Amino acid sequence: MVTEYCTAYFKEIKKVLDGIDLKAMEKFVDLLLRAYRKDNRIFVMGNGGSASAASHFACDINKGACLPYIKKFKVISLSDNIPLITAYANDLSYSEVFVEQLKNHLEPEDLVIGISGSGNSANVLKAVDYANANNAVTVGITGFDGGRLAGKVFLSLNVGVRDMQKAEDIHLMLIHLVMQIIQKELEANKV
Repeated sequence: MVTEYCTAYFKEIKKVLDGIDLKAMEKFVDLLLRAYRKDNRIFVMGNGGSASAASHFACDINKGACLPYIKKFKVISLSDNIPLITAYANDLSYSEVFVEQLKNHLEPEDLVIGISGSGNSANVLKAVDYANANNAVTVGITGFDGGRLAGKVFLSLNVGVRDMQKAEDIHLMLIHLVMQIIQKELEANKV
């Protein structure tokens, strides 16, 4: 049973990877490099496994992509400040935990990335609406059919798998891929 399950799991992952929109990936890398060049901040957020991916993204881009260079990315995971998140959740509502953080820091042309397996996380959607209304650039990284998030963002990266764990697996792979592409780009341009 284990062998059959593993084989089926890997087969579906391979199928989904083959369907990734590479033009959207190229646009995503371009947006990240644009934010880097213009000294814009990059805010990333998610819940549960997507919160872990947001933290991982911030670490990999802030450190992994540009460690040897003087100029650094400015990536902030809105999922990481637990005291602030719980204060907003307790005093306002959980749907406010990301948007309230953006109200403190967001400036026009900053990049805001929402990671949501379903694409329907209320707190991510609310933050993206605020970012759009305040002239930020928005990206949604989703699974399933992209949910409402896919229709709200400037750029949608949907992995199109109807399984939360597989969507999260692939999201992490995309984060690692983007980090390595950025490393190569910065190295090629001797930043």
